[in-house]
Amino acid sequence: MDDKPRQLALMRFAVVRDLLVDPPGLGGLASAIRDLASRTWKLPDGRLATFHFSTIESWFYIARNATDPVSALMSDARSDRGSSKIIHGLLLDTLETQYRNHPSWTARLHHKNLAAEIRRAEHLGAVVPSYATVRRTLRRQGWSRQRKPRTEGQKRAAERRARREVRQFEMPYAHALWHFDFHEGSRRIVLADGTYVKPQLVAFLDDHSRVVCHVQWYLEEDTQRLVHGLRQAILKRGLPRAVLHDNGGAMTSAEFRQGLEDLGIEDNGTLSYSPHQNGKSEAFWGTVESQLMPLLENIDPLDLATLNRATQAWVEGEYHRERHDELKMSPLERLTKAKSVERPPPSGDVLTRAFTQKVTRKQRRSDGTLSLCSVRFEVPSHLRALIRLTVRFRRWDLSQAWLVDPRTGDVLARVVPQDLEANASGARRPLAEPDPTPPDEVETHPAHLAALLEAYAADGMPPGFLPLDDVEMT
Repeated sequence: MDDKPRQLALMRFAVVRDLLVDPPGLGGLASAIRDLASRTWKLPDGRLATFHFSTIESWFYIARNATDPVSALMSDARSDRGSSKIIHGLLLDTLETQYRNHPSWTARLHHKNLAAEIRRAEHLGAVVPSYATVRRTLRRQGWSRQRKPRTEGQKRAAERRARREVRQFEMPYAHALWHFDFHEGSRRIVLADGTYVKPQLVAFLDDHSRVVCHVQWYLEEDTQRLVHGLRQAILKRGLPRAVLHDNGGAMTSAEFRQGLEDLGIEDNGTLSYSPHQNGKSEAFWGTVESQLMPLLENIDPLDLATLNRATQAWVEGEYHRERHDELKMSPLERLTKAKSVERPPPSGDVLTRAFTQKVTRKQRRSDGTLSLCSVRFEVPSHLRALIRLTVRFRRWDLSQAWLVDPRTGDVLARVVPQDLEANASGARRPLAEPDPTPPDEVETHPAHLAALLEAYAADGMPPGFLPLDDVEMT
């Protein structure tokens, strides 16, 4: 809202204020007004001015009996406010047609083209409006410049924005929705082989509290690293109800979508060419680049391990504890005061099996094997009667896979790749009796180890830094 009219009204009130506070005696009003008219007054824009006797007199009588003298001294809006005396009628229609056909033009280009139209068409008149008039008209009509879409997806997104409102939103409960995305850092890091790369930062952000459930830098953006980061976020904060992402390749992979489905997490993707829908993540990237990265400017060369340690310390020690402008409190304070709908996290084994791809394979009867990504896995002999098998596996880790019941999803057996050298020894196990029912789960964790792991998980502390592999730690 334009505050200039009220600033002028305050200035007028300041001129006559002494007449209202300490009214002059009988016959002294004219002398007091003449004294005010002889003075120099400072306008809101800094210029100096004097006012005529009749002007000050009119201000005095307007303010004397007014309940709100400042509002009474404000100038009435012009009757032609919101319209133009020059651009109207056919000329306004011409400008509108011009904008509809060329929404990517600048105001300067619209002005030049409109002037050419006036010179060519006599019925539009002989007066060429100024550039400022054309610019004000475009702004008043809401005809803002639109970047020309280049692809069909961009065109559909532009049409959708033209028909639908854009509004901010916030979930009423903590962990009802997590935002996440990858961001390419501005600083390059050095690897063990001496090469420099720009790392990718993934962050999982709670919509309600803006708490960062987990954040970590990786060497590239793919499903393996996305799952690695999300597992840590779930183990730290619990299972969210829904997630929102930008439909990147990692987010739409079969392993990731299957994991969200198995864990009961609603999968939401932003619309194409609509990054504003994930604006909370975009705002966090700006905070990282402006607040964290300058702290690392003297660390050269910078490696991945140092970058991750500094990021974890900054998030937990500063970002979570500083006042958030929109929340009017820190993210941690918002989280402690909020009602939460998170669910307890499952075990690490359950998370590992959740983010796997589910496929059907035919068992080769000659040697009891199946093929996954050109790797042969041995099927336990007690399942040799099954012709088609439902398999869960991860493309980035073919060291193991799981045979599952296609109806219930229960694990029937864990399978590993063939060991051809071991098979070459000639030793063969006897065939087990076929058992169509799922076998009992083999104990992989002794009771003492299971108790230690349970106690460590129950202390509430987030797990330590989890390197993805030895390459990224060097």
